[in-house]
Amino acid sequence: MTHHPLPTVAILGAGSMGGAIAQGIARSGDASSVIVTNRSVEKAAELAGLPAVTSLALAETPSANVDAAAAADVVLIGVKPAMVPDLLREIEGALRPGTIVVSLAAGVTIATFESIVGDAIPVVRSMPNTPAVVGKAVTGIAGGSTVTPEHLALVRRVFETCGAVLEVSEDKIDALSTISGSGPAYVFLLVEALTEAARGKGFDEASARLMAEQTFIGAAALLAASGEDPAELRRRVTSPKGTTERAIGVLQTANLDGLFSQATDAALARARELAAGA
Repeated sequence: MTHHPLPTVAILGAGSMGGAIAQGIARSGDASSVIVTNRSVEKAAELAGLPAVTSLALAETPSANVDAAAAADVVLIGVKPAMVPDLLREIEGALRPGTIVVSLAAGVTIATFESIVGDAIPVVRSMPNTPAVVGKAVTGIAGGSTVTPEHLALVRRVFETCGAVLEVSEDKIDALSTISGSGPAYVFLLVEALTEAARGKGFDEASARLMAEQTFIGAAALLAASGEDPAELRRRVTSPKGTTERAIGVLQTANLDGLFSQATDAALARARELAAGA
């Protein structure tokens, strides 16, 4: 089916995450117009060459946030969580009724957004992750009190330019962040540990890294390409009474399920502390 181009999208505070989304929209070929803002001229220059992107620096154009918000149908808020209320107060007069405001700010509730932008502005809260920069994100989105299925479908399309999208209720956003938000760090930790194991077997740093990293990258690509259940792929590598089976036996003594449950529970507890201002 043919896609209509996306409406005008503004990304206010296009840091690493907002910048990744700008790149995703630009690469998708669906962009009509993307307006991004940053404080410094240097930061703005990094995004200036992308197709369909207008990159504004607040240092040069102090009204950039208001101008961008006034021109857009979807406004992504990418500034640091503490700066969100001030930014919303700055732009709320410029938002046309029905403009969708999308939060990229971890820990800021939909209620906080709605209390400032008012009833005429649908609010969607999102939680992308850093693989957005290579178009492989997982993004959770949750709609606020006036969001329609059409609003959510449009926000989904914006985030699908840089990966997969899950629609959840807002009370699941923190839990989602412990899996997909923090999850890349868990994978990198496993790669570090396997690299260390290779060095312990007498391989030099470059060889150890190549083996560990490419094995993870290859396994992930095989999982993606095969469409098989990971347990099935694991069985295919694990011959009965073979070497892999013995290694897996040792790993399973670590109770990885329980360990990951504990780790993600700890992250969730911290998210709740942060929300409470601790």
